Amino acid sequence: MPGLQDRVVIVTGAGGGLGRAYARFLAANGALVVVNDLGGARDGSGSGTSMADAVVDEIRADGGRAVANYSSVATADGAAEIVATALDEFGAVHGIVSNAGILRDSAFHKMTQDNWDAVLQVHLTGGYNVVRAAWPHLREQSFGRIVVATSTSGLYGNFGQANYGAAKAGLVGLINTLAIEGAKYGITANAIAPLAATRMTADIAPQEVLDKLNPELVAPAVGYLLSEQNHDTGSVFVVGGGLVQRVAQFQNDGVTFPAAPSLDEITGRWSEISDMSQAKLGTNPV
Repeated sequence: MPGLQDRVVIVTGAGGGLGRAYARFLAANGALVVVNDLGGARDGSGSGTSMADAVVDEIRADGGRAVANYSSVATADGAAEIVATALDEFGAVHGIVSNAGILRDSAFHKMTQDNWDAVLQVHLTGGYNVVRAAWPHLREQSFGRIVVATSTSGLYGNFGQANYGAAKAGLVGLINTLAIEGAKYGITANAIAPLAATRMTADIAPQEVLDKLNPELVAPAVGYLLSEQNHDTGSVFVVGGGLVQRVAQFQNDGVTFPAAPSLDEITGRWSEISDMSQAKLGTNPV
C-alpha cells in the first residue's frame, strides 16, 4: 500500500490476535514495525518474550522488517521504552496502533476496585502513555498517524464490561482532542472498534459468529488510517467480518428556554428534547 513504505509504526499488544494481524499487514506493505507485547495472560497477569518474538520471526520470514519490545504500556517508563525501541532500531516513529488490552469482566455490582483500575490502566492510560511518549516526535516532524482500539462495548455498552467499556469510550474522547491539537502538525487520530475472533472474545460471542470474524479482515482499515493517503481524523470506525463502517454522534436541534424552566415546563417539552428523528451530525457547541 502506498503511504506505508518505510514508515515506522508501533503496534502494542501485537503478540497475538488483532495486534499480530496489524503488525503482519503493515510489514507486508513496507512498514517497519515495533512489535510490542508484554506476553501476559488475558487478565494481564504474567509476562514473557515468546509472543512478540514469534510475530517478529513471522514478519522477517516473509521478508519484512520488525523488532520486538516487551515493555508494559501501563507505565510512562514502559511507554518511553517502546518509543525508544522505534528510535534506536529504525530512527523514527511515524505511527502508533494502541491495541494492548486486558479483560477482567464482571457484573457491575461485583466489580472490584482492582479490576476497574487494572483495565483502565492498560487500555486508557496505556493508550495515553504511548501516544504521549511519541507525541513530541510526531509534532517535530509534522507527521503522525494514531489509531486507538475502541470497542462496541464502549460505544454501545455490554453486560459485564463496565470497566472495559468505560476505558474504550475514554479512548474516543482522547482521539477527539488529539485530532484537534494535532491538525496543524499533520497528525491524524482515529479509533477502530474491531469485531474479531481472538482470545479476548473467545467466550463472549457464539462460535458461529466468531468463525466469520478473522482478525485479518480488520487490518486493511488500520493500514489505511496509518497511511499518508488518510486525512480522516477524529473518526470512529467499526470494522470486522468484511464490514468497514463509520459511526458518529448525532444531535437534534433541541429546545431553548428563555429562562430556567419549571419541572412541568421541561416535562412538557421532553418529547421534543429527546426526539432524534431529524438529528444531524453532532458538533461541539463551544
